[in-house]
Amino acid sequence: MDRPGWPLAWVRAQLGYEPRDPALFRVALTHRSAPGPNNERLEFLGDAVLNLLVAHHLYAAFPDASEGDLSRLRARVVSGEPLAEVAASLQLGEALQLGSGELKTGGFRRQSILADALEAVCGALYLDGGLGVAEGVIERLFKPRIAALPAPHELKDGKTRLQEYLQSRGLMIPRYRVDRVEGEPHEQIFHVTCEVPVLRLAAEGRGSSRRRAEQEAAERILEGLDSTDEHNDRPLR
Repeated sequence: MDRPGWPLAWVRAQLGYEPRDPALFRVALTHRSAPGPNNERLEFLGDAVLNLLVAHHLYAAFPDASEGDLSRLRARVVSGEPLAEVAASLQLGEALQLGSGELKTGGFRRQSILADALEAVCGALYLDGGLGVAEGVIERLFKPRIAALPAPHELKDGKTRLQEYLQSRGLMIPRYRVDRVEGEPHEQIFHVTCEVPVLRLAAEGRGSSRRRAEQEAAERILEGLDSTDEHNDRPLR
């Protein structure tokens, strides 16, 4: 498929970078479903580059965080869903070269494809400009997400915190129920209800996986408990 100006226009506009070797970015933006060299090797390299640079930033930003806390913080930044969200904000899907099958099934919106392609772009940045160039672009792209990270002591997920809260008071653990699943197999949305019968509480959550939906539902229960405990002048955590 002839795409005049591809991929230079996207790299310049979205990354603010002038490539020395545009071919690297052509490969980074070519999915394995398309003919020619694809981005799988660059994805492997970019994953390491991204993890290193984000880990370095977190190490400096959270001097009192434990190894486990730093790992959990990093997962909040470089796991599949946040990577796909950053990629979508860069309109990376529109810049991807996909095979006809992936185009027909909406592959340019698929979370895994977007996340992998963003890692491949990070690999291309590293090879083309070095670690300093990659660090500058990655810091700009991920700075808002890193700034919004919770404090290390708040890193336990909602399900864990809710269970610990209930068990510390001798109460039964919550129940989770999948109410419905919407969307195509590769873009499903789960709707889950979390119930705490002994407290007569229930909340709904939704997410791209059952686990994420359960986490959101648990967080909403915690928000209600938090408000109640603040009113009663008792700390929740």
